[in-house]
Amino acid sequence: MLISKDTFIDDHFLLNSDAAKQLYHDYAKEMPIIDYHCHVPPNEIEQNRKFENISEIWLHGDHYKWRAMRMLGVDESYITGDKSDKEKFMKWAACVPKTIGNPLFHWTHLELKRYFDVNDMLSEMNAEKIWDKVNADLQGADLTTRKIIEKSNVELICTTDDPIDSLASHKRLSHDKEFEVAVLPAFRPDKVLQISSPAFQEYVQLLSEASNARIEHLDDLIMSLEKRMTYFHEHGCRISDHGIYGIPFSPCSKEEATRIFLKALNGEQVSMVDEEKYQTFVLRVLGQMYHDHNWTMQLHISAMRNNNSKWFEVLGADTGFDTIGDQPIAAKLNGFLNELEKDNALPKTILYSVNPQFNEVIASALGAFSANGQVGKIQFGSAWWFNDHKEGMTKHMSDLANIGLLSTFVGMLTDSRSFLSYTRHEYFRRVLCRLIGEWVENGEAPKDYKYLGDLVQNISYWNAKHYFKFPM
Repeated sequence: MLISKDTFIDDHFLLNSDAAKQLYHDYAKEMPIIDYHCHVPPNEIEQNRKFENISEIWLHGDHYKWRAMRMLGVDESYITGDKSDKEKFMKWAACVPKTIGNPLFHWTHLELKRYFDVNDMLSEMNAEKIWDKVNADLQGADLTTRKIIEKSNVELICTTDDPIDSLASHKRLSHDKEFEVAVLPAFRPDKVLQISSPAFQEYVQLLSEASNARIEHLDDLIMSLEKRMTYFHEHGCRISDHGIYGIPFSPCSKEEATRIFLKALNGEQVSMVDEEKYQTFVLRVLGQMYHDHNWTMQLHISAMRNNNSKWFEVLGADTGFDTIGDQPIAAKLNGFLNELEKDNALPKTILYSVNPQFNEVIASALGAFSANGQVGKIQFGSAWWFNDHKEGMTKHMSDLANIGLLSTFVGMLTDSRSFLSYTRHEYFRRVLCRLIGEWVENGEAPKDYKYLGDLVQNISYWNAKHYFKFPM
């Protein structure tokens, strides 16, 4: 029989104490999911896509798996190349047992178990049977994109959207009475800040067309961004996002920022010094706009992207060649937040670092920029990218608890392109309950399950619900 009754992912997976088990099963498990940051395509939700095979939903675009396969010596033709979906799945299946200790090992088997009722460890020995089983399930009516989302108990999703996006799928979804999950856009204006990019001029032209306004001056750029932000707001957006290596902080006047912008618009080379000045000015203006709209600003920092230039030329960005960066952040982070704060323009902000050595730096900033009467205004975002594993999540929450306040944390997100990634919320909740359960077992927290259960439910769901105030 394909489906085994014995599995290492049992009901008490990761729950290593009686307290952890009670907190998870009685309080965390059934809470809805607010997935306030992800990269799933909204058009695939609108169209209620049905996947032809497991590789389409599992391997297409998943650079986490691609990195592991490359490290195991798999030829690129089985990763991003021209091999068939079945051949790619078979290669991945052979890799899975060798990923033990990596979160991919747990994620793979959680997804197989929750969505396909497969309890066996995937390997080259059973790959053919599992391929047939899961593909047959995918042909049914219960594993389309919408059904997966509903099955996962998701209440709200925020996608990641460029300011030039028409939001056509979001508009149609908002009027679709047959699908009750809110799908809202998130404003990601990274390309506006990438003034040294060869594509900057072209992007400014696209932004001009989207905003129906000529952009010939920095004032025009800011006006166009404001128009697009208003448009996003009208379609439910309440959150922005930025993927930046380091926090830009080199104070710059409007006149100087204008000079730099016009230089780039004319196709001239912009120095690194001028680039940071421009980015500081524009990001500060955006922060003011977010504050005025009562949006939340997300800053994802410390990722060094596209390090392998040879493969970047072949495959482009987001293909598995990024690493952890180590540029110091304390002075610039605090300086940037202070620039907004002193003008009463600091929005609600979530700070993420892919480098865990900066955990304490970020956690300490939360208290320095708290707001009168507002709970958890500045957040330390969940363990991200290279850190969203058991140890990384535990360290993140421990550092937050030690220096800030775990009780105000807005919890987990998928940050994923895959519709099967909602199990990461389960994984996170199990780790959360494990951590608090250990405090109970060690006598560091009271065995008061009503108190601790409320804490777990707040972090799993309610804190995010109250913090973002999404239109729902």
